[in-house]
Amino acid sequence: MSSRPLWTPSHARAAAAQITDFRKYAAGHVGRDLPDYGALWQWSVDDVEGFWSLFWDWAKPVGERGRRVLADGDRMPGARFFPDAKINYAENCLLRRDDGDALVFRGEDQVHRRMSHGALYDAVSRFSQFLWDEGVRPGVRVAAYMPNMPETIVAMLATAAIGAIWSSASPDFGVQGVLDRFGQIEPKVLIAADGYFYNGKRFDSIDKVKDILTGLPSVHKAVIVPYTTPRPDLSPLRPDAVVWDDAVAPYEADDIAFDRGPFDRPLFIMFSSGTTGAPKCIVHNTGGPLLMHLKDHRLHCDVREGDRVFYFTTCGWMMWNWLVTGLAAGATLLLYDGSPFHPSGNALFDFADEEGMTFFGTSAKYLDALAKQGYRPKDTHRLDTLRGLGSTGSPLVVEGFEYVYDAIKSDLHLTSLSGGTDLLGVFVLGDPAGPVYPGEIQRRGLGLAVDCRDETGTPLPPGNKGELVCTRPFPSMPVGFWGDEDGKRYHAAYYERFPGVWHHGDFIEITEHDGVIIHGRSDATLNPGGVRIGTSEIYRQVEKLDEVLESLVIGQDWDGDTRVVLFVKLREGASLDEDLEKRIKATIRAGASPRHVPAKIVAVTDIPRTKSGKIVELAVRDIVHGRQIKNKEALANPEALEQFRDRPELAS
Repeated sequence: MSSRPLWTPSHARAAAAQITDFRKYAAGHVGRDLPDYGALWQWSVDDVEGFWSLFWDWAKPVGERGRRVLADGDRMPGARFFPDAKINYAENCLLRRDDGDALVFRGEDQVHRRMSHGALYDAVSRFSQFLWDEGVRPGVRVAAYMPNMPETIVAMLATAAIGAIWSSASPDFGVQGVLDRFGQIEPKVLIAADGYFYNGKRFDSIDKVKDILTGLPSVHKAVIVPYTTPRPDLSPLRPDAVVWDDAVAPYEADDIAFDRGPFDRPLFIMFSSGTTGAPKCIVHNTGGPLLMHLKDHRLHCDVREGDRVFYFTTCGWMMWNWLVTGLAAGATLLLYDGSPFHPSGNALFDFADEEGMTFFGTSAKYLDALAKQGYRPKDTHRLDTLRGLGSTGSPLVVEGFEYVYDAIKSDLHLTSLSGGTDLLGVFVLGDPAGPVYPGEIQRRGLGLAVDCRDETGTPLPPGNKGELVCTRPFPSMPVGFWGDEDGKRYHAAYYERFPGVWHHGDFIEITEHDGVIIHGRSDATLNPGGVRIGTSEIYRQVEKLDEVLESLVIGQDWDGDTRVVLFVKLREGASLDEDLEKRIKATIRAGASPRHVPAKIVAVTDIPRTKSGKIVELAVRDIVHGRQIKNKEALANPEALEQFRDRPELAS
């Protein structure tokens, strides 16, 4: 990696960053010098209890802190943060009741709306009263089959205000995918939109909602949100279905009686992608995600009160929850639902200019697609308010970093993030007061004892590739898995590989700058000749070629070893001829190593992905080896899998 940064904040900008304020605050309270991020991070993981105690005092979340900070701190799992605290997530997101924008929503070019902080508070008040009268109490589940729109946030905050449990899925999920998730947790109330827009087209959801309700006998009341039609026809649905406006009509907005509960009271149920089996129902607590997200927003992304924060996400991805917590940091949330390329790739940057966006969150694949299609927002948009850009979902390669600074904005804090649904948070992310190096996530997160270990659990020095682990407890460790009464499945998922240590499943490298490179999922790494290779190293090289739009690589069991197989989706008009195949191999050989060069290259017309946009290497590997794919409903484009089955190119 380059030793020269792509961006370094000015002295004034670094001095004004909230992380600088916190570093000085911490140094004053612990009585030791903390001259830079490295020193601050080291203290934060050496004294996890002290760090989270000081962060609470600095960030001042609303609630009763209690005396103890960490109980059973030597246990993973089993450690409990702030065991005496009483806190409510929604109360922290609804501190403002003024006329300033809380939510600004765009449903492609079809629907534009905005909601003030006062209107958001009142809407949550009314919907929480409705939920209460429908029997929703702490511990009861409320589920949403919704686009990323204001009513979704209102319903989530109303659920949280009561102390009940929230779970959501995006409306592009098929019926079985929804039932595989919500069927396990038995919600009492289901909220669904009448449809959604994507790429300029309207998609009706009523028939799918009908089938979902048939498969969810636990649902006592269904609430339908008009989105694509002014007044949806509910006649196909069972009699308990009601339109949103009718549901809240009997209630007047009033002060909300926020139910402050224990820090570890369940609030969110998140789902694993489920591409290799039934989705895991991961139960997250109330206080952990709130503190983790506040830390991310304020310290790592420098989000301030009055900022206008955007993340391109659906309600089926953990980044939606992360975005909503921006309200607790005092930010306005900019919501977008639909295709980011409708009517063109400028759609989101138009939104940024028109609404004064300060933080733009997206995926590495979106940035790659912009670059491939020749978009240069720097030349077509002002972006004068934009200070930060976040990228997650898959590793952002060197060329992606360079594209951001060359084609989007040169004076910009680029925050590449990586974490996941499992922790409802982020392990590695940005430092607004530090330099950005190409291809590197800037830092390990404060309070997170992230390390790189070999297969025996031995720590590896910088420059070596190994397993991402977290060796100390953190507040957003899951409460457990739904229905896993003895905790065996939860323990096996994260703590079995290295006892007493969180094993995340990413294949990483810590750099000489103390940054982090994600080389892919460790269960998708390749092992030709017994040497572990990260898939992202191959993607970075092959996708440099103009003819290649996307790629997917697996290891195929072959002749007692593993051989590398590369699938490529080509630009329209390109063909995988002998010349292109030679150039692909030469590019990989020169940019990575001879071991990375694929034994087989196969052209496909589409790359299968999860609903959150992640390519599914494991599912493709299974289908190539003739194994059954257990849960195609987890995929955004399950039909793409069939072209990987019984490929004659892979039979010899």
